[in-house]
Amino acid sequence: MKIIEKITVTEDITLISLSDSPADIKLIAEIFNMTAQAGIDVDMISQTPPSGLHSSLSFTVSDEDFGKVLETAAELRRLNPDLKIGVSSGNSKIALLGESMRGQAGIAAKVFSAVASANTDIRMITTSETDISLLVVKADVENAINSIKKVFE
Repeated sequence: MKIIEKITVTEDITLISLSDSPADIKLIAEIFNMTAQAGIDVDMISQTPPSGLHSSLSFTVSDEDFGKVLETAAELRRLNPDLKIGVSSGNSKIALLGESMRGQAGIAAKVFSAVASANTDIRMITTSETDISLLVVKADVENAINSIKKVFE
């Protein structure tokens, strides 16, 4: 039984990071309402636990939506001038999929060790019971996948 059944790569991904954001679900809802109204499809989402009244929120979109993201970011800054916004385009998402990951201890450890051995620049990680997604710089995709395959095949 293969643990990782499928590896997919999605290229041309932009990472948006909001630092020192108020830890307020209303603001998070507003951010994603604004992106939806702009016709921006959001993929990966990650939030850090609040530290006091602030947290950090990151999400990814297609590089095709870069212009719309900049417009939305400008509007967010207008509404919340203290918000720090970082934008990084030209990334790729590696998604590792497998029903056999469910309930298996150590899968993430093996994946992270594999990409570390390939000196992969990881920008973001999201997971579910059957999926590990890594946002990496485009130049690291091939080495990261080869290293992961060595561990799991």
